[in-house]
Parts: sequence; C-alpha cells; structure tokens
Amino acid sequence: MAPQREWFEKRYYRILGVPDTASAQDIKSACRKLSRQYHADANPGDSAAEERFKEISAAYEVIGDPERRKEYDEVRRLGPAAAGFPGGGAGGFSFTDVGDLGDILGGIFGGGAGRRRRGRGPHRGQDLEAELHLTFEEAVSGVTTTVHLTSEAACRTCNGSGARPGTAPRPCARCGGQGVVSENQGLFAFSTPCPACGGQGVTIEDPCPTCRGTGTERRPREVKVRIPAGVDDGQRIRLKGRGGPGRNGGPPGDLYVVVRVRPHPLFGRKGRDLTLTVPITFPEAALGADVVVPTLSGAPVTLRIPPGTRSGRTFRVRGRGVATSKGTGDLLVTVEVAVPTKLSSAERKALEAFQAAGSGTSPREHLGV
Repeated sequence: MAPQREWFEKRYYRILGVPDTASAQDIKSACRKLSRQYHADANPGDSAAEERFKEISAAYEVIGDPERRKEYDEVRRLGPAAAGFPGGGAGGFSFTDVGDLGDILGGIFGGGAGRRRRGRGPHRGQDLEAELHLTFEEAVSGVTTTVHLTSEAACRTCNGSGARPGTAPRPCARCGGQGVVSENQGLFAFSTPCPACGGQGVTIEDPCPTCRGTGTERRPREVKVRIPAGVDDGQRIRLKGRGGPGRNGGPPGDLYVVVRVRPHPLFGRKGRDLTLTVPITFPEAALGADVVVPTLSGAPVTLRIPPGTRSGRTFRVRGRGVATSKGTGDLLVTVEVAVPTKLSSAERKALEAFQAAGSGTSPREHLGV
C-alpha cells in the first residue's frame, strides 16, 4: 500500500492525543471519546467541530488499522523518501475495518454503525394512570366499577391508520419505508429519522378528517375495572392493554388505576386487620364487663372486659377483619376509659367515697417524687 501525501503532513497520534507507543485499545478508546465530543449531534452548526471530527476519523482510519499503522510509522521515520514505496492506494474505509469499534460507537448518537438501522416499526402505546375513589366498605369487600378518563385513543373514523377511509398510507419514497436515512461521515455511518416521513416509514396522501393523519383522537373513555377485596389506599392496579393506543400497528399501553379509599368514621385498618376504638367507663374497667361492639359486616360481637383493664389495652376478635386471597384478618379493639367532664352531685359523692376508701397507696410511688 503506497503512503498518501498527507501521511507526511498529519500527526495522527497527536490528533488522537495518544503517544506513538499507545496500544490498539488506547487508540480505540481515545477515538471513541473524541468522536463523542466532536460529533455533529453534540455540536449542531459548529463547523470547527465538524472539521475536527473528520480529522479524528482520518487519523483512526490509518493508525487504527495494524497494517496501515506499521506503514505510517515507517513513512514518518523515513520521511519523504518513502514516497517511492510500492503498493496500491489508501482505499475506502468501513466499520468492518475497525472490528468491534463500530458496535461500540453505534449507540452513541442513536445511529447504526456499518449497517442500516431499521425504521421505527410498531411502537407500544403509552401507559396511562387514573384515580378511582372508593368507600371504605368497597375497598374491603371488593367491587366492579367504571373508571372515567379522557385520553388519546385510536381514531374511530380511520381505525388508527391516519388515512381517510377508503385509502391507506403509502411507503415513504425517500427512505423506502425504513423510517431512517443513513449519512456517511468518514469513519462513521449514522442513521437519522427520515425528514420526509418524520421517521414513520409511511406517508399519508389523504389524511383522515377526524384525526388529521395522527391516527389518534382525544376523547372521554369508560373502562370497567374489577377491584379485588382488600385493596388498600394508594394501591395501583394494572389493566393490561387499556392504556394509550399503539403506533404503526404496535400494541396499546397499560392503564394503572390508583385506588383512593375514603376513611371510615369508626374503623381503621392495618393490613388485613381492622381497628376500632371503644370507650368504657371506669367501673367497667375496674370491675369488668361484657361490652357489645360493632363489626364492619354489620353483626355486632360481645367483648369481655376483664377486671382491672387499663385504658389503651387492645383485644383481638379473630376472623372479623379484611378477607383477602392471602387470608382473613382480625378486628383489633382498643378500649379507652372515658373520663366524665361533668359530674352530678351523687356521682361526685360516690367518687369521693371511693377515694376515701382507698388503701392510701399512690399509683405514682414508682416515680420517686
């Protein structure tokens, strides 16, 4: 291979910022880094960056190839006298000449390396999200209801094709239906969306009058959803295929329903367990009592309060919680001693007599004050 004239003028190692003793991997890494820095996609409209990119490509074309690097090094060592070396011309360059570097750089700017990138093709629709407000009882027992939302949907006039009924989209003449066009820039080949069809691969000569060629329209929708028993506040339920419409024949996205549960005036919830706070009187706490408490299902239960029960104690009523696929929870009843704010004369006398009849031991003796 005969040396080119520019081999005497260009200092390719300096262009790539590596010493002439650099390994092949160091040269490849330097080329990759500089190509990313000076590529046109990263420097739109910068002519200086474009020229720098071309220099980098030319440098790697020579010293990135082991055989050509040997000849370049020999030419640089011998000087212009080497012009009489026998051999052919420099020839062209493709990504197959640089091994796996084309694959390394192919994804930097979304373009293909040494091969043509396929068009967009089918594209999955967008995932959507909607809120559903439920009562406490509906969330516990489960319900089948309807979610109302306004979103993009396949156009009902053209069935999502974007073309007027009776017509059809045609393959783009510019890109041949691929959706992309390739541009060679020395060392690299980059694919960009076709400017004629916007990367869709098809053109619509007679657009649909409803969606104006987009294939979608924004309209109110009703989606039926089955809420399982035991759903919790903030839980997301996925409805497969009920989201935004797909593009170019792609599948629709999913719809995620976010459940919002209104609080109950009496009951709370901890996982599968229901919670309930029940007030009791001081005599009931001290002497014990049977107290009737409600349940969410409607059938009340009788709770036995043992003598000497402290305020804040929690009792468990088994099987009266939330029924889910993983089992049924319990009802957790917390009792609180209700302190009267107003006393009748008889009540006051009774309490004073109770205090006077006490053992004299203070419940605060353990405080040491």
